[in-house]
Amino acid sequence: MSRTHNAQALLPLDERTREIAEDLYQEVADAPIISPHGHVAPRLILDDEAFPDPVELFIRHDHYVTRLLIAAGVSFGELGFDPDRPSDARGVWRKVAENWHRFAGTASGYWLRFELADLFGITDELSDETADGIFDRISSVLIEPEFRPRALFDRFGIEVLATTDDPLDDLAAHDEIAAQRAVAGRIIPTFRPDAYLDPASPGFADRVQSLLDATGQSGGFAGYLRALEDRRAYFVAAGAVSTDHGVLEPFTADLSADDAERLFRGARIGALDPDEQRLFRGHMLFQMARMSVDDGLVMTVHPGISRNHHTPTFDAYGPDTGHDIPVRTEYTQNLLPLLNTFGTAPGFQIVLFAVDETVYSREVAPLAGFYPSVYIGAPWWFLDAPDAMLRFRSAVTETAGFYRGSGFIDDTRALLSIPARHDTARRMDSSFLARLVREERVTLRTARRIARDLVDEIPRKAFKL
Repeated sequence: MSRTHNAQALLPLDERTREIAEDLYQEVADAPIISPHGHVAPRLILDDEAFPDPVELFIRHDHYVTRLLIAAGVSFGELGFDPDRPSDARGVWRKVAENWHRFAGTASGYWLRFELADLFGITDELSDETADGIFDRISSVLIEPEFRPRALFDRFGIEVLATTDDPLDDLAAHDEIAAQRAVAGRIIPTFRPDAYLDPASPGFADRVQSLLDATGQSGGFAGYLRALEDRRAYFVAAGAVSTDHGVLEPFTADLSADDAERLFRGARIGALDPDEQRLFRGHMLFQMARMSVDDGLVMTVHPGISRNHHTPTFDAYGPDTGHDIPVRTEYTQNLLPLLNTFGTAPGFQIVLFAVDETVYSREVAPLAGFYPSVYIGAPWWFLDAPDAMLRFRSAVTETAGFYRGSGFIDDTRALLSIPARHDTARRMDSSFLARLVREERVTLRTARRIARDLVDEIPRKAFKL
């Protein structure tokens, strides 16, 4: 797609290094987007309805934006989240404009500026004075066919987009998208079983029963495992390439059949204490790895987030409303049972993400530097920002190089932010490579190859695309 946004944005200030970085960036600026982990709803593409207003387009589904507004004292009601309060999109947009200065220096502020410039040609600063004019300019074109979800998907050059799906989802939306050939790229599901593996998850017992009923399996632990295997096979047949595990900690445990059966029966009746719940979760993460060895699904682990930190907000407005907070992560000991058993198993691949930056150089890069199964997850969530991306590259490259990584993942629900986030990653990787070239640690020819591989070969290999 054409770039209205400044071609030198985010690139190094030093003139010679910037020239090299810009040369490398141009190698990949318009390369297809591979998005192997995200949360865009497939129904958005299937229904292909026009976005009703700029708030639905930019704000409503991007908790990076809403959380900063809440922190500034804006209420959820003022942002249109109160079901008992009439929605006022223009009022929400004005509230964003009124607080625009608060986004200075943030990744979300940069992404929004990128989206406004590249999609709508709007380079005016958002403010009290410009809010209504920008709102009207965007609204006036949203009814046009080229701004519907399918047209945007193709305009963005998305070659692969992975969604995140409940194990019991019938994946009908995916089937219909494929049957209609709705977009040029592929939209594939991802198996996300957390709520079916964690006894502490609300509704765990009911979910397990639904899983057993849907697959016709018996109520014991062996039947529970077969039911999960059946649903994984269903996802594989629908084109899935990975499973996603959003655990608090990546603890794993290899239990005996008797112990696993005992804990499972206790979990179904809510009789496990916290230590037993942790042990069961750890065994199920171990079992997910075993299943990945068998069926080939790449295992991605996204730990280290205390979700729904503010209970009153969760009770009132539900999950994904901006109050998920990072915690410390430990991989080396937590994954020891899993990696001792499966770490060198042919075909097994596990991608380790982190929001705790200290784990990159201390554990993740060294693990990926030995185990052929371990890949380094890209900067994620609070770390998919320019300076954090450079810190990530510095932390992992000297130990594991570039080719033990996952490639960038955008991890977003907001369709319009996908190109902005991938473009940011391409600029930062070009900047990092340019410095290595200037320091004569990498040749320019090799840097060009790496820049291309980071957006193509590397994610394809890590996610078996």
